[in-house]
Amino acid sequence: MEGAVAFAILFGLIVLTVLFFYALAGIRIVRPYEKGLIERLGKYQRTADSGLTIIVPVIDKMTKVDMRENVVDVPPQEVITKDNVVVTVDAVVYYEATDPVKLVYNVANFYVAATKLAQTNLRNVIGEMQLDESLTSREKINAALRQILDDATDKWGVRVVRVELQRIEPPMDVTEAMHRQMKAERTRRALILEADGDKQAAITRAEGSKGAAILEAEGKAQAIKDVAEAEKFQKIALAEGEALAIKSVFSAIHEGDPTNDLIAIRYLEALKAIADGPANKVFLPMEVSGIMGSIGGIAELFREKGAE
Repeated sequence: MEGAVAFAILFGLIVLTVLFFYALAGIRIVRPYEKGLIERLGKYQRTADSGLTIIVPVIDKMTKVDMRENVVDVPPQEVITKDNVVVTVDAVVYYEATDPVKLVYNVANFYVAATKLAQTNLRNVIGEMQLDESLTSREKINAALRQILDDATDKWGVRVVRVELQRIEPPMDVTEAMHRQMKAERTRRALILEADGDKQAAITRAEGSKGAAILEAEGKAQAIKDVAEAEKFQKIALAEGEALAIKSVFSAIHEGDPTNDLIAIRYLEALKAIADGPANKVFLPMEVSGIMGSIGGIAELFREKGAE
């Protein structure tokens, strides 16, 4: 009897232990950035949000789906451009899951599918461009790829956030030719800038010389004008002085009431001063007869005074 009781107690403990671990196996914790897809006997049942979730062990199965933004690294591949130049291209695709059910059940391996899809469409997009356009149109290529991949992956429950080209490398000979072309272009621009600088400097020097010549001419003209004004004022002053002197002499003569005898004597003194000059000929004015008459009157006056 005691053995049966002990066996029953031991069996009960074993059952409780099994039930405990069975219940513990049914506890699932979903992280905040995850979604849990619960299947029961191979059939989709529900989607569990973040937090604690209880499932039926063995019968239920949970698949966690990361809802964060992820990256697909597209490996390098050779692409032929529209002008038949082979370039090596690789890209990075950023995506995020929008529907975990579609992401799990509509595509077997999303990473491989997205990589192949990106490679194929990358060849199509760049194959429609010239080499120069493909090298300078990264934003255009990124936008075109993002649109194509986003439309294609919509049925997979994924949204393509952006696509970034990591590199576009043409062949070595094409790269060297492009470097030579860029060097020649920079040299041409440098020569043009230097020529423009010399031209601007020459124009500036010419304008400076022109301005200096104009200022010098204006200065000379002003100086000539000032000298002419000064000479004019000097002549006016001299003429006014001579006029004043003549007027004073004339007034003095009239006030002194000179006689003909005095005038004749002053005239003889003037003739003497004229005769002392270096000229060989002396011209006498037409009025000399009258003056000679005055001289004769003076001689007659001297004789009368001698007789007395």
